[in-house]
Amino acid sequence: MAQTTHEADWVSRIAGEVIAEAERRGLSAPGKAIVCASGLSPSGPIHLGNLREVMVPHLVADEIKRRGVECEHLISWDDYDRFRKVPAGVEGVDESWNEHIGRPLTAVPAPPGSPYASWGEHFKAAMEASLLELGVQYRGISQTQMYTSGAYREQILFAMRERARIDAVLDRYRTLEKGAKGGEATEGKSPQKNAQQKQKQQKQDAAPDAAEVEAVEGSGAAAEDDGSGAGGGEYFPYKPYCTACGRDLTTVTGYDDETTELSYTCACGHGETVLLREFDHGKLVWKVDWPMRWAYEGVVFEPSGVDHQSPGSSFVVGGRLVKEIFGAEQPIGPMYAFVGISGMAKMSSSKGGVPTPADALQIMEAPLLRWMYARRKPNQSFKVAFDQEIQRTYDEWDALGRKITDGSAQPADVAAHTRASSTALGPLPMTPRPLPYRTLASVTDITGGQEEQTLRILSELDPEHPVHALDEVRPRLDRAQRWITTQVPAEQRTRVRDEPDAELLASLEDEQRTSLRMLLDGLDEHWSLDGLTQLVYGVPKIQAGLAPDAKPTPELKVAQRGFFALLYRLLVGRDTGPRLPTLLLAVGAERVRKLLGG
Repeated sequence: MAQTTHEADWVSRIAGEVIAEAERRGLSAPGKAIVCASGLSPSGPIHLGNLREVMVPHLVADEIKRRGVECEHLISWDDYDRFRKVPAGVEGVDESWNEHIGRPLTAVPAPPGSPYASWGEHFKAAMEASLLELGVQYRGISQTQMYTSGAYREQILFAMRERARIDAVLDRYRTLEKGAKGGEATEGKSPQKNAQQKQKQQKQDAAPDAAEVEAVEGSGAAAEDDGSGAGGGEYFPYKPYCTACGRDLTTVTGYDDETTELSYTCACGHGETVLLREFDHGKLVWKVDWPMRWAYEGVVFEPSGVDHQSPGSSFVVGGRLVKEIFGAEQPIGPMYAFVGISGMAKMSSSKGGVPTPADALQIMEAPLLRWMYARRKPNQSFKVAFDQEIQRTYDEWDALGRKITDGSAQPADVAAHTRASSTALGPLPMTPRPLPYRTLASVTDITGGQEEQTLRILSELDPEHPVHALDEVRPRLDRAQRWITTQVPAEQRTRVRDEPDAELLASLEDEQRTSLRMLLDGLDEHWSLDGLTQLVYGVPKIQAGLAPDAKPTPELKVAQRGFFALLYRLLVGRDTGPRLPTLLLAVGAERVRKLLGG
């Protein structure tokens, strides 16, 4: 794949910084891959906000590969995290799942009917399928597998030996958190204060709606505790899962550095003493776990959400712990902003929540969804459209393609399009003949998805270059049809009249009858999308004594709107509908004549 060299592109700029940082750390030797990382918790449906956690490192890692530099994108599945709460809107899941709170996500039953063995596996699998469709190449790491196999045993024993030093670092930030929550302005804390202000501004810029607020909640583990001892007891950075009840409602009551004997009690009443050097039924608390993994994996690049930028957050504290305790360096990486949702109707998998990548991929092609994440800098918020705005998004995408073809596109826009439509491994599947999404949506709306009727209409759009088979316009056609059936309310769907509106036709004024006759007389000559566009806009012009190609005046626009409304009422029984040229083609000349009184 050709190298992408546009420095105006944020991905290229960050990729250059990551390569330079890897060289500085001595991590870019031949045969040694630069490590970019993401972390996802399959605690419920993994939504489009979480997808930014993946797409930012993916795009950067992919650019590094395009430059011929070895790079690996790790996705750490935090499936050994505790089940914190029962998420809303998961089909078949009710309050009975509360009994599993505190267990690892891989020890919680999957939702009813799932083919997967656990809750964590169920939601992980859905995201894996979406990432495959999106062309994201990565190495997945299950934290359940890592912890229960003993892969982190030495890191756990080390953290326990260094618990006093870890506690001292954390305590500095506990003080800052308390000050921040109390609104205290402490001298010498300007970086933290600036971080708070930046976070507040990001939230304001994003203007999150209810869906966006839901997207932020639980997007990382910044809200998890840091292992502070209950009631002022000794600090331990390790949390066992009880071997009796399987939950983490445990309190470590003692630990011997020499023998590694660890004693704990559980709220269920169970208590025991184990040898930590042999015990693989627990994990480091999150604020210690994350920096440990940075050191273990040698991560050079990992972005973080706005919820990780406040004093005491996992990312900020982790930066001190990885350096002072684990002897490594914090990854570089930008803060990424909110991803919002524009419109969301009848999303069965997201009731009470927000849409997932799988939901988005049902109504849009993978390159378009990739483009939304590639075209915006990480600190810029944006919205994924599920309402009428998706048509405008597709129009912009198609317009960019035309600009690239004629050489008028800006370098950064070319780079974003390249990253959306291909990876370092090659191009992603795209619709061979990308007809306008809004046209396909209108056609499938009118035909109810009937393939023979749909093909007839599409073949007449451009008689000189007819569509011969629906596969030419797939998968875009299928995405448009799915959008119509799942996102457009029934009252907004198009229903062509079966019989003429005799009452309305009888009440028409002479000028209106004339306009309809002019339209009907020109149907055969103008029977194509472009021809009918010229015709429906031209009739009011000719009636006003203007040339068909005359520029519209304010008075002419009023006349055109009146003519359009009349056509809509006669054809579909309301004042608005799909674009009239598309509607006329879909209805067919014979039926148009019947409904317009011809």
